[in-house]
Amino acid sequence: MTEHERYSRPEEDAGERLDRQWSELLQELRLAQTGTQILFAFLLSIAFQSAFQNADAFTHHVYAVTLIASALAVGLLLAPVSFHRIIYRHKLRDRMLPIASRMAVAGLAFLVLAMTGGVLLAIDVVVSRPVAILIAAVVLLWFVIFWYAVPTWVRRSTPNGTGE
Repeated sequence: MTEHERYSRPEEDAGERLDRQWSELLQELRLAQTGTQILFAFLLSIAFQSAFQNADAFTHHVYAVTLIASALAVGLLLAPVSFHRIIYRHKLRDRMLPIASRMAVAGLAFLVLAMTGGVLLAIDVVVSRPVAILIAAVVLLWFVIFWYAVPTWVRRSTPNGTGE
């Protein structure tokens, strides 16, 4: 089965298929971008709180990793928009879509890390550190199961591998 056959519908031509796939990707990105940008802005403000400045090295390290993961998520989730703007009207959408899709998946992976780090930072304040780490690990596992394992299982269990 060719790439075209795998991702096309019988009633659409190649241009329509690319337009539909781009539209679907943009819808997915719109959902992820807003929350990621809010998380990033919130994380930026934490460093300027006096209580945070007095926190221990563990908290500062978790914060740094979380902030960087959040920034990378924002960058990757916005990258397809920039990519499209740069190649707009150059008839390269067929080359852009697979790359933009990989950017979105990578952005979501960094978002998972940022969300887990944010949970760890917040929970560490209200419970003991070992319990906070355990809760953050469970949250990470939850994301991995529902964002990656379940969709992968569904894709692999579908006869044509597309689910469409």
